[in-house]
Order: sequence, then C-alpha cells, then structure tokens
Amino acid sequence: MGKTKAAASMGEAGWSHARILQALYDLGPLSRADLARVTGASRSTLTALVQQLMDQGLLAEQESRPSSPSGGKPSRPLWISPQAPPVAVAHLLPGRLECALVSAGGQLLARVQREFTPGSGDGEAATAALLDGLRDILARTATPPLGIGVAVGGMVDTDTGTVISVALAPELDGLPLAAILRAELGAGLGTGLGTELVCVDMHPRAQALGDRWFGQGRGRSRFASLYTGEALGVGLVLNGEVHRGPAGTGGEIGHSIVQLDGRACHCGQRGCWETVAGHDWLRAEATRLRLPGAATLTAGPLTRLAAAEVPHAAELVERWAANLSAGLVNLHQIFAPGLFILHGDVAAGGEQLRGRIEHHLHARIPSHPAGPPQVALTALDDDATLLGAAGLVLSEQLRAMKGTAR
Repeated sequence: MGKTKAAASMGEAGWSHARILQALYDLGPLSRADLARVTGASRSTLTALVQQLMDQGLLAEQESRPSSPSGGKPSRPLWISPQAPPVAVAHLLPGRLECALVSAGGQLLARVQREFTPGSGDGEAATAALLDGLRDILARTATPPLGIGVAVGGMVDTDTGTVISVALAPELDGLPLAAILRAELGAGLGTGLGTELVCVDMHPRAQALGDRWFGQGRGRSRFASLYTGEALGVGLVLNGEVHRGPAGTGGEIGHSIVQLDGRACHCGQRGCWETVAGHDWLRAEATRLRLPGAATLTAGPLTRLAAAEVPHAAELVERWAANLSAGLVNLHQIFAPGLFILHGDVAAGGEQLRGRIEHHLHARIPSHPAGPPQVALTALDDDATLLGAAGLVLSEQLRAMKGTAR
C-alpha cells in the first residue's frame, strides 16, 4: 500500500511539473504568484514544485521585475533554465537541410547547413547529409540532448517517423527517418523515457508549433501558420494542439482544390491551391507580363518592382494576394482560426503584400460579431520551423510527464 501511494505521489508530481512547464511555454515567464493562479495550485504546493524543477536544473529565476503601482515586492519571473538539456533539430528540404541546437527555452545555440544532390533514388545522399549535420550539432553540447526533432517538407507518418512522400524530392519517399536516427544517433540522447526520442513531422506543422511555443501563437488556442515558396503549406493549431489527423494524414492544404478545371499540379490533381499561389504560377505570370527577373521572381523583388511602379507589377501583387487569400477563406470558413501567421516567401513581401492578402480575405467572408481574422507577418524570421522541431520533442517530454499520472 505504501508503494502504491508513493507511486501515485510521484505520478502527481510529474503531472504538476508538466502543468507548470506547459503554463510557461503557453504564456512566457511568470512569477510564482501568476503560476499559482494559472495552474490552480496553492502557493505552498507551487513553491515546492518550482523548487523541485529548479533543483533539477529545468527552471531558473530571471531578473526582478519592478513592483506594481499598487505596491508589493518586486517579483522574479521563472523561465526555462539555460542549463536545461537542449534539443537537436533539423529541417530537411529537397537538396538541402539545416541542423541546429536549440535550448529548452527556445534559443538557437548553434546551426549548420548541409547540401546533397537530389535524385539518388534511395535517399542515401540525404540521409548521409542529415547524419553528418546532426553529428556536428551533437558534438557542440556537453549535455545529452532531450532528443531529436526533424521537420520534413513533405507528408510524414507521425506514428513511425517515416517520410511518406516529398513531391519535389521523390528519393525521400518511404525513408524510415526516425528509425535511422535512433539507430545511428540514439545512444547520445538523454531522454530518460526508456527509448531514444526522435520526432518527425511535416514542415508546416513544425512551423506552427514554433509559433505556438515561441512566437505570435503563444497563449492562443487557435491560429494557422502559412508557408509559401516552391510549395505551399499550412499548420493548424486547434484547441491548443497542432492538428495532424491519424498518423499525420492531415495537413496537405496546398493541395486542396480551389479551381475544378484549373491547372495540372505536380501531385497529379488539377486546380490545387498551390497551382495559383505558388512560385510556378507567380513566375509564369511574371514571364507573360514581361517583368524583370521573371524566371526567379519571389515576393520581395515583386513588391519592390511594384513600389518602383514597374508596369504590371502592382497588378501581379494584387492577383497573387487574391489567390493566396482563396485558401485562407476556406480555412476560415471551416476552422475559424482567427489569426493567420505568414512565413517563407510571402513574409518577404512585407506590409504591402500582407495588407492585400488581409483585404481580400475580409472581402470574401461574411461579417460576424466575433470580428474578422487577422493576418500577421512572422516575428520569428526563418527560425520558426527549427524552433517547432524542438517543440516536437519538448511536447513529447511533457506528455510523458503527464502520462506518469495516468
């Protein structure tokens, strides 16, 4: 009976620790009083739990904040300790990848890039580059990382960590990425979960998790994270969780149909959102309009051409914004995320492009007492996906801590 009570007590502590850490990731640095209010724990219980997390090197006090106008002692907010174990991460794209070491508090500590020649047929070149980059990163920390998080620019089976398909790099199709990384690098991971923690997910979902934990999505239960470039993708956060579907089947929103008789897409369908809002469409239209640099045109140069009043450039900005908004309208009508965060190429279009996308979005949806959705440029530059890959591992750690109480 004593052992049973002891086990239950440990389980409850694990659940409570997870609630504290999740509250911090949700809301940012908080004082003990704020943590007690958010978690519902008594001040004495909260103080004991916080001290345990500090003793484990997971939490640390920050500089004192001034007292409020109503008086009281200055508070010392708690945040994730710089000494907490980091996470090794990678973002795998056709022909290139980026690896990084990310602190548990969302700081990029080191990063390296690797390139590989696509088209080898079996993913061998990509695997070798990924292992080389991650080994480089792992050699830069004396503390065993919590695990490895990988974002892939394609469809992923999140249950097994296997790449299903990458339209722009078919040699990655079927690659059992998580199994390979566990076999090659797992011995260096200090997860404490009884197995080497390797998490693999598709790029837009990892990006959304980066927004959720470290960007403009922090503290929000619903939003959408949009990426544009050679491909088009959206990560959805609903009820505070990244929406995946069974084994990660959801998420290929760039291949939702917006024109029944539209252009052929590389996925084999016609009229996908990507066919009217991706780079291929943009460059084809720029070539037809004889804009400078049409063959390699992206959002930044296009908006600069429009600002310089180059003929037809502003027209193309308007049409592209309208096409991008078409997919957002569908997402809003189904999920009502309330906020769309722009990443990738579209973010380089700045306020001019953001404003036109938002204008077309608002014009295409009915008014509602809740108000129209917002469209915002990312505040994380190009780091959201790497931070989100770390979030994949951190969220699994928190689930494991909560699971001890079940």
